[in-house]
Amino acid sequence: MCRLFGLHAGHSIAATFWLLDAPDSLAAQSRRNPDGTGLGVFGADGNPVIRKQPIAAWRDLAFATEAREMSGTTFIAHVRYATTGPAEEANTHPFLQDGRIFAHNGVVAGLDILDARLSELGAAELVRGDTDSERVFALITAYTRGRGGGVGAGLVQALRWLREHVPIYAVNILLATSTDLWALRYPDTHELCLLDRTDGGHGEFAMRSKRIRAHSAHLDDAPSVVFASEPMDEGRWQLLDSGELVHVGVDLKITRRTVLPDPPLHQLTRADLGPSAVAAQHPTS
Repeated sequence: MCRLFGLHAGHSIAATFWLLDAPDSLAAQSRRNPDGTGLGVFGADGNPVIRKQPIAAWRDLAFATEAREMSGTTFIAHVRYATTGPAEEANTHPFLQDGRIFAHNGVVAGLDILDARLSELGAAELVRGDTDSERVFALITAYTRGRGGGVGAGLVQALRWLREHVPIYAVNILLATSTDLWALRYPDTHELCLLDRTDGGHGEFAMRSKRIRAHSAHLDDAPSVVFASEPMDEGRWQLLDSGELVHVGVDLKITRRTVLPDPPLHQLTRADLGPSAVAAQHPTS
């Protein structure tokens, strides 16, 4: 399964991200998610910076070194296990559209139906690669444009369209601007977790999962909000409900609401997936 990590600090901080875990186990970890790694950051000036590669980090230690040291207000990291589209840069997360950074895990089918809808909305040119993820992002961008830039409303409208019109196995989303971060889990196929560190007293900011490690001394005693595909430390992680949208504002205020209370009309099961998709969504250890 692709791995997601998102962090909103509300102010610029220096952080260290070890994509695909520590160097001494880089090869072993990246062979489990071998199809690309990426990190998107909004710097103190509000401009997005993305570093990504379409190969596993164990094949390019220079990339791993470069991606570790980045600073900014909002971060999205992604480790890819491809299900749609080959391992190319155009298919590697995170993606950038209209100054927003996006990453996704899961499977959305019916891409011909989705492409037709993007053409109707005048957003087909946003898609440069082959992935379902970039198409989902393009749909969100198109509806956001139609909402005058209202990202939350555009995201909800896009996901409600997807729910009604295309087969869905999972569509977990992280979407960020320099001031805001949105997270959505839908349905309950894969986990997406929230850690609220806004009330202080959490101590050392040092988090580690099987795929991503994050550390920042600047956040030891500073407020922040973190999202991840699985708990990364012993903190009080909260699992998002199916269909729950979480918004974190510039003031780090967290708003949670269920926007997709019902399952997809065309919900895919594991039995509906091909062998490669099954391996990608539920890889063996």
